[in-house]
Amino acid sequence: MLRVHTKIFVSALYLCFVVSASSATPAKPTYVGTSKCRVCHLPQYKSWQETKMSHAFELLKPGQSVDAKKKAKLDPAKDYTLDPTCVACHTTGYGQPGGFRDIASTPDLAGVGCESCHGPGSEYLKSNRMSIQNKEYKRAEVVAAGLVIPDKQTCAACHNAKSPFVQPGAIFDFEKRKSQGTHQHNPLQYAH
Repeated sequence: MLRVHTKIFVSALYLCFVVSASSATPAKPTYVGTSKCRVCHLPQYKSWQETKMSHAFELLKPGQSVDAKKKAKLDPAKDYTLDPTCVACHTTGYGQPGGFRDIASTPDLAGVGCESCHGPGSEYLKSNRMSIQNKEYKRAEVVAAGLVIPDKQTCAACHNAKSPFVQPGAIFDFEKRKSQGTHQHNPLQYAH
């Protein structure tokens, strides 16, 4: 009789494990930093390093972009690196899992990095998805895993009227800006 109860208990425990494992929610993507992207996308990385976006965090420091800050009626002597309103658009993933916390603990996420536009990479930058090991990954699979193909709304999350640097009535020109100020856009070498 004890064997029967033990078998029932073990079977019930196994069933609970299988059901809970199959119904588990997918992992929430986290930020991994531009160094992970650089490995396969070196030309884009190098051209991005030359943009204002890569140095966006620096603009928050006192004495930086003095004329622009004065024009926007901001104090150019103030340190905005701790202001959540500013940091949200001048860093990568601020307030999100694995995103920018502070310059001491997450320096690789200071500035507007790859994942600011392409989404947190922990789920699509995997060996069986987008990686050195899988150069012919399928675009649909990495998009399903969280890769964002940037569009006007992606940019408008920061380039909008809430920014003190956007003039009233200004309209963000996505088509013009995607060819200026982001990074070099190269054709992919492999079929996707």
